[in-house]
Amino acid sequence: MIKQNLHTHSIYCDGNNTIEEMALEAIQKGFTVLGFSGHGNCRHIDNYSMDEENTQKYIQDVLDIKEKYQDQIQIFLGIEEDILGKPFLKHQPYDYIIGSVHFVKAGEQYLAVDESYVTTQKIVQYYGDFLNYAKSYYQEAKKIAYRDEVDIVGHIDLLTKFNENEDFISFHSEQHLQMAYECIDLLIEKKKIFEVNTGAIARGLRKTPYPHKILLKYIHDHGGKICLNSDCHQKEMLDCYYDEALQLIQECGFTSMMLLTENGFVEKDIQEFIK
Repeated sequence: MIKQNLHTHSIYCDGNNTIEEMALEAIQKGFTVLGFSGHGNCRHIDNYSMDEENTQKYIQDVLDIKEKYQDQIQIFLGIEEDILGKPFLKHQPYDYIIGSVHFVKAGEQYLAVDESYVTTQKIVQYYGDFLNYAKSYYQEAKKIAYRDEVDIVGHIDLLTKFNENEDFISFHSEQHLQMAYECIDLLIEKKKIFEVNTGAIARGLRKTPYPHKILLKYIHDHGGKICLNSDCHQKEMLDCYYDEALQLIQECGFTSMMLLTENGFVEKDIQEFIK
């Protein structure tokens, strides 16, 4: 059985555990592949991403742990690159890169789309309504398509993190869906992999993964490729909602997912990911 997570944070950014603690937990939980994806330097906007010094420590730590546990688990060195941060060179030294949008501009400041319900209210208030906010967000997300170094698109509909009860927009809003579809179409055209991300479930903020089922089905129907990630910040949640997410993935029609190997990403039958 294959068990993989490529979206993992540690104490080098906003995670709670060391690299080694995460690796040992992954081994205990039966993971065969674990990828670390610390937040790339975006310190001109945030206060949690890795600065240059921390990045070098992070890289060395992951490489050391990769060697130490090479007989028990495959470990990969990745990074999560914000669209507002500096681009990274593929395979120098990273095995893979996740591209994400965490911020939108509101006047002279950037506000985090995943910070809190209150911050989401502020963003919507600034833009006038949720649809104008979504337009800005998806324009940023489209830029990921042109980052050649990016392999995986992080939490494509992160702007709906605090919309579990549809307080801001209906998940069936045709106007919102069309914006998301246009973005997804471009990312599929550029052969980006979409993650099914269970991170907000681990933090008690959603009951279902990103992307919403409607968008996940659209990705399937238009030939998109996926992988399953937990966006883990706490080791105990490394495989949060994995069984349920795999069921959802199959309900949307997927029969395969992407696996990271020493030779890059390969497509594997979904049955190989199921106990």
